[in-house]
Amino acid sequence: MTRIGQNPAKFVKEVAKPARITVAVLNYIPFLSGFYAEMDGVLKACLNSIYNTVIDEPFDVLVFDNGSCDEIKQYLLKEQAEGRIQYLFLSEKNLGKGGAWNMIFTGAPGEIIAYTDNDCLFTPDWLAKSIKILETYPNTGMVTARPFRTLPELYTSTLNWADTNVGVEHEQGDIIPFEVFREFDLSLGQSEEEIKKHYEETTDHKLTYQGVSALVGASHWQFTAYKERLSGFLPFRMDRPMGQVRQLDTRMNEKGYLRLMTDTPCAMNMSNTLNDSVKTAENREKRAEKKNTIAENPAVKKVLLGMYNRIFHLYYDNR
Repeated sequence: MTRIGQNPAKFVKEVAKPARITVAVLNYIPFLSGFYAEMDGVLKACLNSIYNTVIDEPFDVLVFDNGSCDEIKQYLLKEQAEGRIQYLFLSEKNLGKGGAWNMIFTGAPGEIIAYTDNDCLFTPDWLAKSIKILETYPNTGMVTARPFRTLPELYTSTLNWADTNVGVEHEQGDIIPFEVFREFDLSLGQSEEEIKKHYEETTDHKLTYQGVSALVGASHWQFTAYKERLSGFLPFRMDRPMGQVRQLDTRMNEKGYLRLMTDTPCAMNMSNTLNDSVKTAENREKRAEKKNTIAENPAVKKVLLGMYNRIFHLYYDNR
């Protein structure tokens, strides 16, 4: 066969360069009912809060969709077409969090990856504060944009570094205000009694280094890290879609990396429902209409929720 003409790409003098920072969102919404009934709104609130981020340098947005329903995929394609998502990965199947991380941490083009689950709501300064900590503290593995209390066994290396280095101020006590602590634990489904007990039985560690304050601890649900350091933990081999992601927290601590958090809340876990502060009038009207249906009758509601629970476990237990 004979070539017709020359490939126009040969005459392109330069190509676009990715931003130094990639904000990566992992998304999975298989259907829009039951547990996932409000997740389209949660995802949109998450992405909108990222678009409103204020920082001195540009950043790219990457979304890895882990086999969501068609409605969600079409929304993401529209966001990309309108220039709000720079990189969009559409997986046909749910690869689990570990499989998605393998692709995100390899494929994200930035030197710094700011990772988040799809249910995180950010304040405009979250990324600037996270990067300030990341670039100030030496040997930092991950920075989460919200203070909360994590398991002490997952930050032993951070405390060891703080207590063996001159120039590090280390405070301990109830540093996180109870209302800030309570807000986050409520999003995890804990009761008021459990939250109060947790607060009374645990403590905070606050560090100040070179004038920058941070709390000790971090979490896999949201963090900012250097891509080079994340690549050292690849590949992730997880045989379940959930429940094994704490491997990253554990392995970072074992390797001696610092795990830190901003000293003020710059991110909130929305879980699977929209907070009143981010709900639209349409969302509220729909919920009000729902309360007037027969499904809200206590007896009917108990039966339906019981059936839903059994169906959910039938399909998703031991997967």
